[in-house]
Amino acid sequence: MATFTRLKSGSWRAQVRRKGKYVNETFLRRRDAEEWALDIERRIDRGESPAKRARKDAKTFGDLVRLHREDLREVGKRIGRSKAASLDFLERRLGSCKISEVDRERLIQFGRDRAKEGAGPVTLGIDLGYIKTILSHAVAVHGVQLSTEPIDLARIALHRLGLVGKGNERDRRPTQEEIDRIVAAFERNPRQTIPVGRIIRFAIATAMRQDEISRIKWEDFDPVQKMLVIRDRKDPRRKAGNNQRIPLLDVSGYDACALIEEQKRFLGSDKGKIFPYNGKSVGTAFRRQCRELKIDDLHFHDLRHEGTSQLFEAGFTIEQVALVTGHRDWKMLRRYTHLKPEKLHEKATRRAA
Repeated sequence: MATFTRLKSGSWRAQVRRKGKYVNETFLRRRDAEEWALDIERRIDRGESPAKRARKDAKTFGDLVRLHREDLREVGKRIGRSKAASLDFLERRLGSCKISEVDRERLIQFGRDRAKEGAGPVTLGIDLGYIKTILSHAVAVHGVQLSTEPIDLARIALHRLGLVGKGNERDRRPTQEEIDRIVAAFERNPRQTIPVGRIIRFAIATAMRQDEISRIKWEDFDPVQKMLVIRDRKDPRRKAGNNQRIPLLDVSGYDACALIEEQKRFLGSDKGKIFPYNGKSVGTAFRRQCRELKIDDLHFHDLRHEGTSQLFEAGFTIEQVALVTGHRDWKMLRRYTHLKPEKLHEKATRRAA
């Protein structure tokens, strides 16, 4: 039975109690409230899950994206930067499509278009994963009547076309000469206000990600025990609260503690963030400098790869390296064990000694 209450604001609150289920919603007009209540009662009678107005109003894929965001915000779940960017992109590309139009043919065409634009198999796979997440959320949480099977069929088709799949493991490691050239170029540039050269050396010394470096604070640094706390470290299973305390080692040729002290003298302060710079700006400067020096196919993230590989070359075990890099799954570290063959001579010499 539905009841309707006029609120002080002039709006109408509709409440439906039927077969042990309860749903309520607020409307500007009583007529809209009555239509909504009747629809809810019919759904309950058919054995369907009652849905609030947000579900009823969802007509397009963009509506489902916004509904997903609102639900996560309501329960206090933070959307990470990469997911937020993907959702924004999907809303722009598919947002105007009616829910019924997000079918196998449409998704296959979406995949073909993305591949023509330069998206690789991994990127396209991530796009399809988020599309399925959006639709599955609408079905599970809001009872939207749709099938996710078209996504699975489209993924199979795109996989057979070679447009979706696993990416090649990246094994690019910078040479010491390349690092020296990049650092020197930054440090002799008087217009460069961000100490990118110092950040590059720190990234190799700690095997930290670009965004992690830009977040660490002075209060997280323990100079006595040579330890650093990295807060909210990336973890696909948890988006927040993944704090890790790592040792600051000196095995790469760069001393992380000394670099932090050098940064303190540069800033003239030990308050706030240690590297108070926009991570995107650092990445942009790094790419620009590599282009100017004609150093091909080198990314800032490769510095984390280099730092991790040097830990293995120094003789640390997988579990010990994970204490520095933050990898929860040790199998993920296998891709960082691209050791330089010439390093085997050094190991042989140490064994002989």
